Amino acid sequence: MATAVTVPAAAERWEVRDWARRAWSLSPVLAVIALLLVPAIGGAEGGTGGTGTLADAASGLLVLISLVRVLRSGARPLTRAAAVVLGLPVLGICLAAITSNDPAASLPGVARYVQVFVLVPAAVVLMVRDRRDFAVVAWALVGLALLQGAVGVTQYLTGTGASYMGEDVRAVGTFGPTDVMGMATVVSYGLVVVTGIALGSGRGRVRTAALVCAGLLFLPLVLSFSRGAWIATVLACAIQLVLSGPRRAARVALVVGALAVVLVGGLGVGSAMVKERAGSITQVAAAPDQSVTDRYTMWAAAGRMWRSEPLTGVGLKGFPQYRDANASLALSSGSDTAGAGAAFQRQPLLSPHNMYLLVLSEQGLVGLLTVAGSWVALLVAALRRRAREARGAGGGDCALVAIGLLSWQLVDFLYADIGGPSTVLLSVVFGLAAWWSLAEVKRA
Repeated sequence: MATAVTVPAAAERWEVRDWARRAWSLSPVLAVIALLLVPAIGGAEGGTGGTGTLADAASGLLVLISLVRVLRSGARPLTRAAAVVLGLPVLGICLAAITSNDPAASLPGVARYVQVFVLVPAAVVLMVRDRRDFAVVAWALVGLALLQGAVGVTQYLTGTGASYMGEDVRAVGTFGPTDVMGMATVVSYGLVVVTGIALGSGRGRVRTAALVCAGLLFLPLVLSFSRGAWIATVLACAIQLVLSGPRRAARVALVVGALAVVLVGGLGVGSAMVKERAGSITQVAAAPDQSVTDRYTMWAAAGRMWRSEPLTGVGLKGFPQYRDANASLALSSGSDTAGAGAAFQRQPLLSPHNMYLLVLSEQGLVGLLTVAGSWVALLVAALRRRAREARGAGGGDCALVAIGLLSWQLVDFLYADIGGPSTVLLSVVFGLAAWWSLAEVKRA
């Protein structure tokens, strides 16, 4: 009888110690995630702009620590495929900077792009060793999403959020009104992660915890009033559901539908505003709001910039400089931001709010093929590894998480681009997905 009680208790203690040891080993990565809880000082810059946050500083330390570990171990740091795919964006980035009309002004853009799409993802790949390490980072993303989501829901309930339709009810977490996509992005990442874990995990407790977290994260995502995040999350989770099997997909879809009906329809959580925001998604030609008009005007301007310099673009950080010369009179001077502890201000429109068009206008076809090509290569590699793992044993949750995160980001890039304090988290997500896609995965 004593053995029956002692053995499980000892196993549980060993598992707790193992997670603590792994968390310590991954502390440079976890520090980047945790520091995103610290409110950013100042406005978020659009396009390739940086913000100089504590999380950005921690990402630089992460790169340095990973480099030191590689030099001390003496082992080959990355596989050949990983080096090629992660290093590919450097070609387009550097070429666009060299051919820019103002190379000196492009240098900050070079640093930002290399940080976000090359150095930090590579550092995360080097820090993560196996599936248990992957799980630690993934659950850290969920923890950040829950905390930011809790702040966002509180903002909605107390009327202390960012201004939306004349009321301070928009959930933005600690990111403030100048980075309204920050909390929506973080919560979406968390929701995609727990969806992948719930669909791919074989353990009951883990699946139950993931489902509970999914229910908690659904509400702040709705209250973010972010159309792009809604669309990307629905499509990413749909892809995860399809990959997990049709029966499970049907069951989860019913649960999510019931949850939406209870929260929005039954309890009336933001129902009028949510209905208006969702309806505006289809109002492109018939009386679109000013934000939609601005977005399509900037998209057209980005297209004109690309046509003027089709191969290498107008240069990194060149969109703001060339915007007025290529945009129509329909473009407003900026967007209004207020609430969440900040005074009213006009936020300048410094990017097209479409990552593909931003890359195309500033880096041309070469940049689009190298930078966006790297992202597509990651997704293809993740799908191929998932297919191989499906014929073997395990790895289902890692595969669905990685594919879901990549799918979410590639869809969201149709409505958003880099810029703001939350950008550094994108690099961690790319690194986590790149580990599954390209690294020599070890079974824990």
